[in-house]
Amino acid sequence: MSEPLLEVKDLRVRLNTARGPADALRGIAFTMQRGETVGLIGESGCGKSMTALALMGLLPHGARTSGSIRFEGRELCGLSDAAMCALRGDRIGMIFQEPMTALNPLHTIGDQVAEPLRQHRGMGGHEARAEALRLLDQVHLPQAARRLDAYPHQLSGGQRQRVMIAAALACGPDLLIADEPTTALDVTIQREILDLIAELVAASGMALLLISHDLGVMANNVARVMVMYGGTVAESGPTANVFARLAHPYTRGLFGARPRLGAARGQKLVTIRGRVPELVDMPQGCPFADRCDWVIDACRAELPPMIDVDEGHAARCIRVGEVLATPLALTPTLSQREREFVRLPVPLGEGGGEGNA
Repeated sequence: MSEPLLEVKDLRVRLNTARGPADALRGIAFTMQRGETVGLIGESGCGKSMTALALMGLLPHGARTSGSIRFEGRELCGLSDAAMCALRGDRIGMIFQEPMTALNPLHTIGDQVAEPLRQHRGMGGHEARAEALRLLDQVHLPQAARRLDAYPHQLSGGQRQRVMIAAALACGPDLLIADEPTTALDVTIQREILDLIAELVAASGMALLLISHDLGVMANNVARVMVMYGGTVAESGPTANVFARLAHPYTRGLFGARPRLGAARGQKLVTIRGRVPELVDMPQGCPFADRCDWVIDACRAELPPMIDVDEGHAARCIRVGEVLATPLALTPTLSQREREFVRLPVPLGEGGGEGNA
């Protein structure tokens, strides 16, 4: 196999907070090949966005990073700000959660899409403007020529997100990071934006790291998924395999807690008891221990290792055998109607799968 496009080993991030040092990431490790689609999923505060910011070199002031991030064989940890600026927007692009805060309200749409072209490709004003128009047409922005001189507040949320996508793809990056790209949008626009990202990624052959809290988004858009909790990867593997077997108690909790199509009116949503621990209160052992139905004393002693479930599929749980032996019926799985809605590659709860999402 060729050298990975991205290789992350034992990535750790420590933040300074009012209550003292806090470990935001605790030993994250994964690789991505060129053209591969990978998803990060989990509750707010689990480390998804922090992982993206670490990859982009955009961590908060005072954050301390250790481990390794290698992009195209080049070590990014410890790289100077100038060297990271040369990569951001060029070889690595990012779509942020909220375009209204990511876009500069004082600059026109055309100028903001053209900026990476001027900075990284050395284009002049007229050439960059023409390319910006082509990019806005490519992302299907309505009346793109008229929008060039518009400001962000004059566009709708979906239109602003299309502008963000155009700017992120301007230089043809090898890796695109999309951090909750549809959070602020209504359901119909969410689907349009996700389909657009998938279309552009497939056409260009770039790798995609998609961050979301939505199980359906993961099922539809990534071939491999990593479930994050407490600054660690709790479970990872091919999307079909992970969703079919649900080897970690937290992954099962996420599936059980999702809203369900066809549920009876008035039926209460299932919840995972307790809450995500604060970073400064993260336990020494498994971060999910206080919320887990399978917890034993050994779980609290130290952070569990990743244990193989099947080929390419692993879970950070010392009781993974007992978890898998518990019938999935006790953790609600997707109904046939839900499977059709999210276009899942294999029926959940019917064994492992071979295909990719």
